[in-house]
Amino acid sequence: MPLFSLEDLADATAVVRTFVPATPAYAWPLLRDRTGVEVVVKHENHTPTGAFKARGVLVYLDGLRKRGALPRGVVSATRGNHGQAVAVAAARNGIPAVIVVPVGNSVEKNAAMVGFGAELIVAGADFDESRATAARIAEDRGYHFVPAFHADIVRGVASYAHELFQAARGLDVVYVPIGMGSGICGLITVRDLLGLDTEIVGVVAEQAPAFALSFEAGHAVPTNTARTFADGMACRDPQAGPLAIIQAGAARIVRVSEAAIAEAIRIYYTDTHNLAEGAGAAPLAALIGERERYAGKRAGVILSGGNIDASMFADILQGRTPAL
Repeated sequence: MPLFSLEDLADATAVVRTFVPATPAYAWPLLRDRTGVEVVVKHENHTPTGAFKARGVLVYLDGLRKRGALPRGVVSATRGNHGQAVAVAAARNGIPAVIVVPVGNSVEKNAAMVGFGAELIVAGADFDESRATAARIAEDRGYHFVPAFHADIVRGVASYAHELFQAARGLDVVYVPIGMGSGICGLITVRDLLGLDTEIVGVVAEQAPAFALSFEAGHAVPTNTARTFADGMACRDPQAGPLAIIQAGAARIVRVSEAAIAEAIRIYYTDTHNLAEGAGAAPLAALIGERERYAGKRAGVILSGGNIDASMFADILQGRTPAL
């Protein structure tokens, strides 16, 4: 059974539209010339938070409100974009939000979360340790823990998939980054509901390969670390729910190196003058690595966010690859 119907998606999109307008999908000629593939970029870097995440959390909290279960406050863990989404959705519902981030998290993403109204707490060496701290705060304060993956979150995020498939007909493949799985699961579900035969290819960082390992093994395979500068893909503990959807609906999962991600960030800037954070650039890096497979065809790539710190972006433009 799909996570939702097209009617459910329409209802979710109405909620999303209260804050996030439809984002563009552009076929950039210089990317075509570079790859030999017509590349349609879905610009989720153009949302009011600079990333796709707000779509999902708006729908999630709206669902709680409609069920009479809106909590006294919310808490979650993040490397940045999910936290901004939680902060925005909480503020729009008149409740406080606490966001836990790991030590060394993006300075500018931290500032954005505070700017959107969140109380920021720094704790943990990585996302999964921050998530454990957030769970303890939820219990101590009586707040609701907002997960990174939930059917309502996927339904909201899936609004970008529907926009893409409506704007760019006849896509042979779509490359999408995998963090906790909401983006790729939304794409798979909408593709199936529309009866399309477009391949969906997930993308992970070589240094955060948990979803790739799990996809290949057929069951969850956690990793000890997820040390990638592409923080939106820094998952080391895949959940069973998204993994099952990905296994059933994705063509494959591609690993990309830190150097390839950095190069894709440079390419986005030179060929389109768009900012892409690491996770946002990873799909383009994966397509470039597989460009011969789709020569002369039409590919979509999800530029999932553009929230990259200025210092990191400057280093990348100088030809360097960030190291953690």
